[in-house]
Amino acid sequence: MSGIKTAISLDEHLFNEVKETARDLNTSRSGVIRQALLEFMERRKNQRLLDQLNEAYKDGPTEEEENIAR
Repeated sequence: MSGIKTAISLDEHLFNEVKETARDLNTSRSGVIRQALLEFMERRKNQRLLDQLNEAYKDGPTEEEENIAR
């Protein structure tokens, strides 16, 4: 997989957790961080979608929507 290299700073405790997780999963530290970022971005995307839906429906169904539902 081709990618862009970047440097990040982690506190020692988090770095050690990432290192241990990488060893447990038989992958690299980069692989653990990449997977964590992918999952974070997916949750964030889903949360934004949920927020948009909640905003759109915050006033409840319109009379027309109520009639259609019946």
